[in-house]
Amino acid sequence: MTAGETGGQERTLLLAKAHFPVTTLGPGRRAGIWTQGCTIHCPGCLSRDTWEADPRTAIPVSAVLGWLRSLTGVDGVTISGGEPFQQPEALRALLLGIRAWAPPEVDILVYSGYAASRLRRSARTRELLELCDAVVTGPYIERLNQVDRGLRWRGSSNQQLITVSDLGRKRYGDAERGEEPPHMQVSVEDNRIYYIGIPRRGDMERLTQRLSLSGVHAGEVSWRP
Repeated sequence: MTAGETGGQERTLLLAKAHFPVTTLGPGRRAGIWTQGCTIHCPGCLSRDTWEADPRTAIPVSAVLGWLRSLTGVDGVTISGGEPFQQPEALRALLLGIRAWAPPEVDILVYSGYAASRLRRSARTRELLELCDAVVTGPYIERLNQVDRGLRWRGSSNQQLITVSDLGRKRYGDAERGEEPPHMQVSVEDNRIYYIGIPRRGDMERLTQRLSLSGVHAGEVSWRP
């Protein structure tokens, strides 16, 4: 894909991680993209390691799109962070590139710590919303992380899962009702353990204890101050 196809000169994205397959953040087998940099700093955030906008993590958007094109069996793309909307131009280039590559049945789900009202406030972010199929909006509030609320893809009950397209409404409209509870996915890369998914309060400590009993010691973790 050329720079022109992404809507202008080549953009770079501060990238924390990319992983496939992701099975815990949206339906099916998904490509997961986590941006680097977030100033919202929700207490209890699982991904404190993605808060710093570290310029060393910059990567051309075309490289991320090349990785996506190398994958097979992709049902959707999930973009989280960090805070994707704090890199609006790079996010726009990424979303446009995904739209140019993806078959019609591949959906785009984006996570944001901003409230939906704020994202709808400007023309620039409204355009970004329209490029998505569904968006989870709102800050994570730890005391509203409740198992009995049927939250499958949301971290706390204040957050909204907004459907944008017909595909989004089909896949996410009633998806959190009557479904299995949230679960976690574990990935080991470069001697680091990554937890992917929506944990409930206490899940991370229990998981760490179980890994420790198996001889896997976590050391420094990203969800503690």
